[in-house]
Amino acid sequence: MKKNAVHKSRRAFIKTTGMATAGIMLTPGISHAMHLGNDNILQPALLGGAPVRTKSWPTWPQWNSETDEKLVVDDLRSGIWSRAALVDQFEAEWAKATGTKRCLSVVNGTNALIASLLQMNIGGGDEVIIPVYTFIATAAAVLATGAIPVFVDTDINTFQIDVAKIEQKITARTKAIIPVHILGMPADMENIMKIAKKYNLKVIEDACQAHYAEINHKRVGSFGDAGCFSFQNSKNLAIGEGGAITSNDDSFMDHCYSYHNYGNPYGALVGNVNAGTIMAGNKLRWTEYQAAIGLVQMKRLEAQTEKRNVNAAYLRSKIKDIPGITPYTLYDNVTRATFHLFSFRYNKAAFKDLPRSQFIKAMNAEGVPCMEGYAPLNKMPYLANAFQSKNYKRMYSAKELDIKSYQLRNECPVNDKLCNEEMVWIFHALLLAEKEDMNDISNAIEKVHSNAEALKKAMK
Repeated sequence: MKKNAVHKSRRAFIKTTGMATAGIMLTPGISHAMHLGNDNILQPALLGGAPVRTKSWPTWPQWNSETDEKLVVDDLRSGIWSRAALVDQFEAEWAKATGTKRCLSVVNGTNALIASLLQMNIGGGDEVIIPVYTFIATAAAVLATGAIPVFVDTDINTFQIDVAKIEQKITARTKAIIPVHILGMPADMENIMKIAKKYNLKVIEDACQAHYAEINHKRVGSFGDAGCFSFQNSKNLAIGEGGAITSNDDSFMDHCYSYHNYGNPYGALVGNVNAGTIMAGNKLRWTEYQAAIGLVQMKRLEAQTEKRNVNAAYLRSKIKDIPGITPYTLYDNVTRATFHLFSFRYNKAAFKDLPRSQFIKAMNAEGVPCMEGYAPLNKMPYLANAFQSKNYKRMYSAKELDIKSYQLRNECPVNDKLCNEEMVWIFHALLLAEKEDMNDISNAIEKVHSNAEALKKAMK
């Protein structure tokens, strides 16, 4: 997979998770096939052998026409399609689910971040600390406000922002931290909140991949000044497109509501009814049928989250001792992850120097869809593009916008190695299969490991 195609490939990868591949299924272990003496089973599928798995993986998103369609169809037939009672209901239920006082639905997770930053008065001349291992939306949201993202390197074990490296990135211009609960695993929020309090910084949790994740039984999105969620089609709660802001701060949420509705007054911001629009806002409102889809999807999110956790823990136990495979680690206070992506590090030295790209190709051939994941976010052309824009040139000096010196200040060597050599992702839909199906994943890895030399030679 080419690095410059990483974002397109993620969605293409998702489409493959429900597709069957040719071959036979190995259960419960690859050693069983060895006893059978079946050379076709032992040979890698990439080299003409039978793949480990032929059975289809669960598809995503999931939809039950018998139980899910009535609310959506009733709304469509009603003609009440713009924001009304169903959106209010979704917001009330999502606030309760996340353990927060308020929720506001917006068009997507990216705009949830942008709206939150703007209503915290963050903009030109400010710096916002973000992890380097995250989706482009986190950085794009900062740039959309006119602020500058400051990247912090990755904790190699948890794949989260390395909290030990945050303070050295704080300057007089730093106004906020956006921790990202990437891959559905919680960041180290307790220590992040301590740092934020010490330096009087705002905290916006990017929980777009972490629906129902918990730290000490408290759900992410409820620790910071705001939490931001995404309901895009790949997410664990899928609506197609959509996002939400959560917070316990009524004033902040009133400002966000006004902003998402053209800047018209709302809540405590309502004064003279003839005053008209009170801020430069946007139009980020939901439709009723989006809320209807979200409400029916939310009914099974708890059970799905639990199943992903059980299967992820089992799969981790199956692969942790395979040479060259290092699964994710959760912080000690994490009481629940959500595994938007099951992740592990790949060390090619233990696979006869088989490149990661070839390992992934071999796994896909065995019927187990995998992908590389993110490219280094701090080294992409979008940053230079933003810095050369008319607005940035008016807000910052030429020295501040020098892309070479900026990139030197934002070097993240741990993340470079993770992105360029080691990380492997498995999409969360596979974790919705049965527990015994996880054996196919571990069997496929073992099979590739056992045949690494042959696979490498076949590359020549």
